[in-house]
Amino acid sequence: MENKTALVTGAGTGIGRATALALFREGYSVVLTGRRREPLEQTAADAKVPESRFLVATADVTHEEQVEDLFAKIKSAFGRLDLLFNNAGVSAPSLPPEELSLAQWQAVVDANLTGPFLCTREAIRIMKDQTPQGGRIINNGSLAATTPRPLSIPYAATKHAITGLTKASSLDCRKHNIAVGQIDIGNAATEMAQGVTVGVPQANGEIETEPLMDVDHVADAVIHMARLPLETNILFLTVMATRMPFVGRG
Repeated sequence: MENKTALVTGAGTGIGRATALALFREGYSVVLTGRRREPLEQTAADAKVPESRFLVATADVTHEEQVEDLFAKIKSAFGRLDLLFNNAGVSAPSLPPEELSLAQWQAVVDANLTGPFLCTREAIRIMKDQTPQGGRIINNGSLAATTPRPLSIPYAATKHAITGLTKASSLDCRKHNIAVGQIDIGNAATEMAQGVTVGVPQANGEIETEPLMDVDHVADAVIHMARLPLETNILFLTVMATRMPFVGRG
């Protein structure tokens, strides 16, 4: 892993933070990005690595100019990019579709779809031209990429769209030795997912609690994907709390 560089979006909390710390342990230099500097700096401090192995760069991935500036900083600091983890994302309030505002819809589309597209585009520009050529892009899809929860149209629609982004960019990028895959995650124990412990709507109309899994298991799954040589790709990987109601009619 010597001299390999990774970018993790949303690296200050939750899955992004756990994955960034795992990448540090793997020997990567890691670019930590998100909208708030303080949690990014805390991730870097908790990694306990030399300053030469990390870059804290605040950016809102929904803004094209900020994304372009972020990748320019990566190229200047490390000279290359070997792994992009498109992790940052948001959800909308749990509302019936007829009550959702355009602003609520657009905020989720911007963060969950436009942001990963912009980061993917800039990553490709670096990866195709670097020596040795290539790299890996991993998109955070969610179980909502295949099966929505009730009252989640903006989130489910954007995560379904991430599957399209993954498939299409995997096809277009393989000629540049860039492997693109997706990890679909169910109920990792993060601040965002704590609501499932007090009860969330089910397809049958009932409210039920759901189990959580340790977020480090998600990070381990990302590391498994990242460890593969570029001639091998995991296109889709699902990691979930074993007893959560997802498979079948549960």
